[in-house]
Amino acid sequence: MGNAKKTWGLLSLSSVPLVMTLGNSMLIPVLPTIGRELNISSFMVSLLITAYSVVAIIFIPLAGYLSDHIGRKQVIIPSLVLAGIGGLLAGFAAWKMENPYWVILIGRLLQGVGAAGAAPIVMPFVGDLFKEKQEISEGLGLIETSNTFGKVLSPIFGAMLAAVVWFMPFFAFPVFCTLSIILVAFLVKTPPLKKKPKNFHQFMKSMKMIFKREGRWLYVVFIAGGICMYILFGVLFYLSTFLEETHNIHGVRKGIILAFPLLALCLTSFATGKIIGQNQLKMKWITVGGLILLAISVFVVSFNKELYMMLTALFAAGIGIGAALPSLDAFVTEGIPAEQRGSISSFYNSMRFVGVASGPPLFAVFMKGSHFWTFSGNALLVLATVGLVLWGVRPKKAGVQTWQ
Repeated sequence: MGNAKKTWGLLSLSSVPLVMTLGNSMLIPVLPTIGRELNISSFMVSLLITAYSVVAIIFIPLAGYLSDHIGRKQVIIPSLVLAGIGGLLAGFAAWKMENPYWVILIGRLLQGVGAAGAAPIVMPFVGDLFKEKQEISEGLGLIETSNTFGKVLSPIFGAMLAAVVWFMPFFAFPVFCTLSIILVAFLVKTPPLKKKPKNFHQFMKSMKMIFKREGRWLYVVFIAGGICMYILFGVLFYLSTFLEETHNIHGVRKGIILAFPLLALCLTSFATGKIIGQNQLKMKWITVGGLILLAISVFVVSFNKELYMMLTALFAAGIGIGAALPSLDAFVTEGIPAEQRGSISSFYNSMRFVGVASGPPLFAVFMKGSHFWTFSGNALLVLATVGLVLWGVRPKKAGVQTWQ
């Protein structure tokens, strides 16, 4: 992976998506408790998750633009500080105020703005740190693994912290942010900008040029990344509800079961990052294979509501998503010049957040209808995404596609 300093830098950067994932997903198993403690509707509770993601979607492109112009580190560290302040605000409001909901929501909005300038900037930062394509792919695999490992830990951590007091997850988040700030500040060396930053007019012109020349495969990669996150968070929401309502499984036990398919995703992401290297043909076919496995797994769930069968199928779905995401990350990071890498990566990450934000509410609507059509319909959506990848991503050689 390179010399020791770069390795420590990569490990420090991997703490950022881990922390941001914990900050959002730790609340998922605690949401019913928050609703009871604050005496608010399920819709108001859901806004605590949705607001975080929606704000992040809006601010991610701005953060990407700034990171290309003032530096990655100069954006990541203030964003982590802002996210930590949002957690403190939410925690103190829940602890001290009689009616804290709206202040908690403001704190979650601040966390979302901080998340926009932290985790999405890590991807282009990895591309800046390493020169060899193999190192970049392995680094992206580790970042995706860290992101997923946060999802594995989140339901367990959230349930354990809430067992102490229901608002403890809010206070835990600033502690995690502080640790990540220290790691990034002292162990990550920022490479110098390779070219003088463009003004805004030049920047917009270069963006139009990139999308004109590389638009077909970029749009397809954006859509595929969004679909993967939509299926992942939609299925997790469905499984969480299913475990409580059908099997009366709650708390840490439910968190461990929810972590089961995420563990498959985590391990597969790590392995995929080491396998794909700089071979774009391999990236394409691993993406296609992962999406086909995801479609088959989701389709199998449509026929069976038996718990162990569902968990087995969703474990396979985690493998499929874990194969696809690092390959999609590598397409974006390795196929775009460094001076525009942050901006293009930000659009890609915005699409992923769209998937995160839309999955739970859409699956909630689908669950009111047929179980079969909920899963078979989404399996068809994944198959359509496979068709898009086959059509839109056409590397001529094993090397990485770039624009001239």
